[in-house]
Amino acid sequence: MDIGTISLVLVLGLITLLAIGMPLGFASAFLALVVMIMKFEPTLLSNPLSFGDGLLTGRPGTGPLYILTQKIFDLMTEYVLISVPLFIFMAALLERSGIAKQMYDSLDFWLSRVRGGIAIVTSIMAVIMAAMSGIIGGEVVLLGLIALPQMLRLGYNQNLAIGTICASGSLGTMIPPSIVLIIYGLITETSIKALFTGAFVPGFMLASMIIIYIVVRTQINPSLAPLPEPKSDDPPGPVKWGMFGGFMSILLAGFATIMLVRALFFTVTGQNVIVVEDNVERIFLGMIYHLPYLFGAAILGIVLALFVFGREKSAKGWEHGRGLVPPFTVIGVVLGSIYGGISGITEAAGMGAFAVLVIAVARGEASVALIWDAVMRTLRSTGTIIWVTIGAAGLAGAYTLAGGPNYIANLIVGSEMPTMFVLLTMMAILLFMGAFMDWVGIVLLIIPVFLPIVKKLPIEEIGLLGQLQPKYVAVWFGVLFTMNMQVSFLSPPFGPAAFYLKSVAPPHISLTDIFRGFLPFIGIQILALSVILIWPPIVELLLP
Repeated sequence: MDIGTISLVLVLGLITLLAIGMPLGFASAFLALVVMIMKFEPTLLSNPLSFGDGLLTGRPGTGPLYILTQKIFDLMTEYVLISVPLFIFMAALLERSGIAKQMYDSLDFWLSRVRGGIAIVTSIMAVIMAAMSGIIGGEVVLLGLIALPQMLRLGYNQNLAIGTICASGSLGTMIPPSIVLIIYGLITETSIKALFTGAFVPGFMLASMIIIYIVVRTQINPSLAPLPEPKSDDPPGPVKWGMFGGFMSILLAGFATIMLVRALFFTVTGQNVIVVEDNVERIFLGMIYHLPYLFGAAILGIVLALFVFGREKSAKGWEHGRGLVPPFTVIGVVLGSIYGGISGITEAAGMGAFAVLVIAVARGEASVALIWDAVMRTLRSTGTIIWVTIGAAGLAGAYTLAGGPNYIANLIVGSEMPTMFVLLTMMAILLFMGAFMDWVGIVLLIIPVFLPIVKKLPIEEIGLLGQLQPKYVAVWFGVLFTMNMQVSFLSPPFGPAAFYLKSVAPPHISLTDIFRGFLPFIGIQILALSVILIWPPIVELLLP
């Protein structure tokens, strides 16, 4: 059977099965079998009794079916895949422990007297949580429990509060260590570390856009975010900023001291010796020539804390800001171990999960019930991802064996459409699919078809500003895809962020209200998506 007919049956079958409520993993696996039969043994459709006579069923353990099962097995045994349940476990612990609440209280102390401060605190907290675990759903639920009641109590505009929580809570798709980027890297065989590095600037650009929107809109219309009544023990502005300076000085001294000890360890053990001709990668802040700078930074932090801002202000600043130390520690453990050359993605995820568990024990919050609940949440979420991965990988593999990607690529490239129009069409398809399908299915089903097409496009015609290096095309498209998924998390009618928030929102807030609050933030996400599309080299700013 020709690939055009198979493609049509595949699209119609997927839409039908999803519409009747069949889970994506099972729908994909069923369609994978249908595609294999239509391509390699179509006689089975008209004569089921011919089973065992064709290319597909004639010799078990060989042929196309063996290639397909081997592809699924290879994907499921990828070592990096272990990081997914570890990051989910970390997020479950964060959601159940008091680490997030104390972080919120610390940020609230510093920004409570700023117009729109609670919304800004929510966005910053979402960025920090995204950099800790890379999970989306738990962030939205946690922010809905902590920040939404506070904003509504203070008289914040409901749409602003809802949009801030869900748009900020979805940043886990963009900011490393993003699980979406991990799965994308596995499927496309792209360096996950390069994906993380390339997503840094676009991810923080989107977070900055959300915060700027909050600041500008609340300054134009102050009634959207009334200032809370000042507390009796709330220090004046200059004093508070002095306390903040003291707190940051203590953080600088502590961080520099830890890095100094680390660099000394690498120096004593000889691990930071550079062999230039062998192209050995330098250790981040761990080389011999880093020692005087780290020592100077530690001394500077101590001097600032004790003599510039003063011992008393620094002590009070530490008291109010120490809630930020555990999250920064986890971020340092996860991202620091990856970019410091200490470990890979999987080991970093394990170290991060262990760090959160140790912090919970140290705070006296760890219990059998908390750990059991985190494990159960991890099993449920991981099980869903794994089943979707098996089914979607099977369908993607079957369609590839049938020649689908080459057919689509030749169809699009042969049509001589302008490069930007091709990319815009892809973005529209991804946005449409994102409104109905989970991101795991999209990255497994759509990306293997789209990425080869993107790689065939003229590199000089990708984007309007700057020139993307050919070796970073897969990284750029991965960042573009994750930004697209940002929009899908808020897009009606099935934007998952809306349902996550609805599960913890007050009864008077309906799904219609939630989706209405999304509209300006969807516009911000599309603006950020346009920036990456127009200026592709943005992903190269931190790449070598």
